[in-house]
Amino acid sequence: MPITRWEPFQEIETWQPFSREPMWTIDQMQRQMNRLMERLIPSGNGGSALNYIPSAEMEETAEDIRLKLEIPGMEAKDLSVEVTDSSVSISGERKSETKTEEKGMIRSEFHYGRFERNIPLPSHVQNDKVQAEYKNGILSLKLPKLEGEKHKTVKIDVK
Repeated sequence: MPITRWEPFQEIETWQPFSREPMWTIDQMQRQMNRLMERLIPSGNGGSALNYIPSAEMEETAEDIRLKLEIPGMEAKDLSVEVTDSSVSISGERKSETKTEEKGMIRSEFHYGRFERNIPLPSHVQNDKVQAEYKNGILSLKLPKLEGEKHKTVKIDVK
């Protein structure tokens, strides 16, 4: 097999607004974008390579780190949370509920399958004292900092 140079953008046509040719139609642009995404993000076994990644918010206080992840449509028992002193790993799987209709077509835009997210922490935490709660599709973690990581403020007398 010969080695060839990969040029991902070679098939994309440039838009020239002042040319005499008509502008691209929406369908042509969609096909070009789909081709580009297929080349930049290879997919295995014919499916999409894009996986579900839950959105996260992190807040650091003097005492702890508070982490929230948006994971709707799951139950707490379907989530796996692992905490080291410097990172959090959350994984789970949303199972598909397949329903069939006799006359109509079913269209689903829900994501089913496995996900995993690893989040590095800005400070070391006491991983044996983490508090977790899953309510209304939001996973909330309270990660207490190690004693040496807490930013203590000390008043200094100036003479």
